[in-house]
Amino acid sequence: MALIIDGTQLSKKVKEQVRLETEKLVLKYNKTPHLVVILVGHNPASESYVRGKEKACQKTGILSTVIRKDESVTNQEMFDLVRELNHDESVHGILLQLPIPAHLDSDLIIASISPKKDVDGFTPENVAKLANGNPELVPCTPKGIMKMLEEYQIDISGKQCTVIGRSQIVGKPIASLLLKANGTVTICHSKTKNLNEVASMADILVVAIGRPNMVDDTFVKEGATVIDVGISKVNDVLCGDVDFEKASKKAGFITPVPGGVGPMTIACLLENTLICFKKSVGETK
Repeated sequence: MALIIDGTQLSKKVKEQVRLETEKLVLKYNKTPHLVVILVGHNPASESYVRGKEKACQKTGILSTVIRKDESVTNQEMFDLVRELNHDESVHGILLQLPIPAHLDSDLIIASISPKKDVDGFTPENVAKLANGNPELVPCTPKGIMKMLEEYQIDISGKQCTVIGRSQIVGKPIASLLLKANGTVTICHSKTKNLNEVASMADILVVAIGRPNMVDDTFVKEGATVIDVGISKVNDVLCGDVDFEKASKKAGFITPVPGGVGPMTIACLLENTLICFKKSVGETK
């Protein structure tokens, strides 16, 4: 039976480190790290995520502001808002809560965020730095995954690492990070032939494809580390992309859903906000 990678417990550790450092920096500079989240429309899941971020900020001493925009907001109005926040010296991190209504161009809006305030690590400049192996602000979920692997002393160097999913949010950035850590990386997706056979060769398997319980024991190599990024509701029960019951019988380590990657994503958002704040005051340590 696999050992559980406890994201909830590790996230508490990361948040406490952020809280202590924030406390010291506020005293030193008489300024408070400030995260602004832009929320468009009334998506229930997004509302829930944003509430979670607000609570986490409050517990770590980071100021949190949520700017709510109606679904009818235009691209130009969004660009104007982002420009205003970019020039506001009291704002250190800017996050566009996704998804946004289809008439808005999320890529262009994100690209308009200052790379220095891009806590999600999604702007073209930060994406390029990550791809080049010199990341400054790393997307929160991939960053959280790497922290989990480090915490549980799971060696990446020379290992076969397979990522199922090729999104800009998780798949591509985690592949870059695993490659930087000297893993041998394969990226799979919906068009990959014999997907379970390819996946079953992995020492480290990261699943971020958005299909509930898709990955069973036939995808898992004996003793492999399985990281489940997915989260869905099936019959009012939260589950991931991995069939936990089946996969855990073969895996060496596995993340649960909930309580795995999710809490680490928010913890790393707080850490990224602190990084942005430190850069703004010239703190390099």
